[in-house]
Amino acid sequence: MTSIVIPAHNEARVIGRLLDSLLADPAEDDTDIVVVCNGCTDDTARIAARRGPGVRVVEIPVPSKHAALRAGDDHAAGFPRLYVDADVVITGAGVRALCAPLADDTSGILATAPERLIPLAGCAWRVRAYYRVWQRLPAVREGLFGRGVIAVSKAGHARIAALPPLMADDLAASLAFAPRERLVVGAAEVVVRPPRTWRDLIRRRVRAAVSTAQVEQRQAPQDASARTSVADLRGVLRAEPTLLAGVAVFVAAAVVARRRADRAIRARDFDTWLRDDSSRQN
Repeated sequence: MTSIVIPAHNEARVIGRLLDSLLADPAEDDTDIVVVCNGCTDDTARIAARRGPGVRVVEIPVPSKHAALRAGDDHAAGFPRLYVDADVVITGAGVRALCAPLADDTSGILATAPERLIPLAGCAWRVRAYYRVWQRLPAVREGLFGRGVIAVSKAGHARIAALPPLMADDLAASLAFAPRERLVVGAAEVVVRPPRTWRDLIRRRVRAAVSTAQVEQRQAPQDASARTSVADLRGVLRAEPTLLAGVAVFVAAAVVARRRADRAIRARDFDTWLRDDSSRQN
């Protein structure tokens, strides 16, 4: 049985589109979908429950993604197991594609994630410029983070179940697996809606800077990192010189976000979640 755990905090505007996509083409007859509504004050639970017996709704009072993931594990029935953010969209066919490598015990693959589709129509020009560069960075192309979906085998789950509560749970999960143990599956695609405004992009980048610092504080110095280097940006420009303006926008966003993140990092504030609601607009 494949289990899909969906943590959801006040996601009434978007939870329906994800569930409808999964249920329109279910991964298999016995797919188990668990929506964990954590600290919700809107109609997320009611909307999810209306999707019928194929969706189980669990409610917990604490608005915490980590707590929601653990509660989802307590209620999930099988493996492979997928963790899916409520604000993305993936199909049942995508779920099947992610599970296939995990079912092969000889592959050595413990975790998979889909290719990203980031629709940039309607976004401010600086946001579009930023993501054209971001999507070409080596760590972004190869890592499992920033996709809103991670699938794991039973052995892969044992690896990430031991992780402490972290804001960047997907980054930590990606770094928990060696490159040979993780796979981005080209046959699976997830729609990840970006922020529409520069202000919301900066909010996301501040959150990313703070959460990356938290992950790195728990790592040994020799451990892998997902930070972007000057060499990475030079490589992007060598491949596509027309992205010069985009690289300038990317660097500007990184500098602004880092400055704003420094205060939270110094205060060890790893709990404040800077939510981007512009990406949740229909």
